Amino acid sequence: MRFGALARLFDTPPGAPYLTAALATSTHSSIPTGALVLADGAVFLGEGLGAVGAADGEVCFNTAMTGYQEILTDPSYAAQIVAFTFPHIGNTGANAEDTETSSPAAAAAARGAVFRARPTAPSNWRSKDDLDSWLRKRNVIALAGLDTRALTRRIREHGMPNAVIAHDPNGAFDLEALHARAKAWHGLDGLDLAKDVTTAQSYVVNEGRWQWPLGAQELKKSKFTVVVMDYGVKRNILRALGDIGARVIVLPATATAEEVFAHKPHGILLSNGPGDPAATGIYAAPQIKKMVDSGTPVMGVCLGHQMLGLALGAKTKKMPQGHHGANHPVKDQSTGKVEIVSMNHGFAVDASTLPPGVKQTHVSLFDGSNCGLELEGKPVFSVQYHPEASPGPQDSHYLFERFAKLMAKKAKSAA
Repeated sequence: MRFGALARLFDTPPGAPYLTAALATSTHSSIPTGALVLADGAVFLGEGLGAVGAADGEVCFNTAMTGYQEILTDPSYAAQIVAFTFPHIGNTGANAEDTETSSPAAAAAARGAVFRARPTAPSNWRSKDDLDSWLRKRNVIALAGLDTRALTRRIREHGMPNAVIAHDPNGAFDLEALHARAKAWHGLDGLDLAKDVTTAQSYVVNEGRWQWPLGAQELKKSKFTVVVMDYGVKRNILRALGDIGARVIVLPATATAEEVFAHKPHGILLSNGPGDPAATGIYAAPQIKKMVDSGTPVMGVCLGHQMLGLALGAKTKKMPQGHHGANHPVKDQSTGKVEIVSMNHGFAVDASTLPPGVKQTHVSLFDGSNCGLELEGKPVFSVQYHPEASPGPQDSHYLFERFAKLMAKKAKSAA
């Protein structure tokens, strides 16, 4: 039976659990070899790609038009299945330089990927591998030929669902068992995933951003020492710090403030990462509070932003759809400037809980959610979005320069 006939066979009224299997492109099989089964009973069938097997996770959609490799290797996507709204994914292949995971523990990052069209053969001078085999090597299960618009609408209307994504070359799926597994999965609420993706031991990075055609260049002379708290740090955050002249020391998520201060840093960066910030904040927030109280410049990014908020007395909350993409408008409330930024988060700082002395600096123009804060009278600030982008626009690179100025000012006052 062909996919189109299968889709018509399982058609159901709007709002009811349904099955869709309409393919965007021709497939190599006459039967579905991939399935996405949501906890509410919805089933999407298509062509399986990448690793064989099944994986559970939370489904989110990403609106970026480029950078699928960076997205799928971002540790912030741990325990998530990424559905791409852009239809053509995989046409530039994959390479080692664009991988965002820095710690070996974060090698898996996203658990699954969903595409509208089957990836074509790669066509790019930097490509070293095609997407299908690259996904297989990284043990990521993928599904192509899906009606991603239907899936995206479902997420927008009902929130990010728990689901199971499966790939079987023979198309032998027990949909009832997959549905039961999706319903039983605990979800991201209360889940500390930073401990799963953080580095096991400290390491040093002396590297700047990738530059055409030379690639990432070694930092030969540093001006600052920056300690990065690794909650799932992206490689290009470390490179962006190298661009401002920072020698970077990466420490595990569980490192204490005393262990941080032992390196005599000019600044501390709280990195991005996956999971529920309140769960990670149980052990991280008290340490962050000590770092803030020391007067050392602190910069937070994404999960690091949320945990800084927790350390300062605010609360975080789960978002229905989250923000995932490279085209999000954010307004700087102090200047009125609007930046187009890269985002990847499903939790947010609740602005209504910010205590006195903690100022909201940026807001999302999509939904008004908090996107930045600073501590009045202290060299401490953070943003919900990703100033390093990768992928995304470079509107926010200036934030690393702001961090460098705070470190230079602090060093000058201490001299």
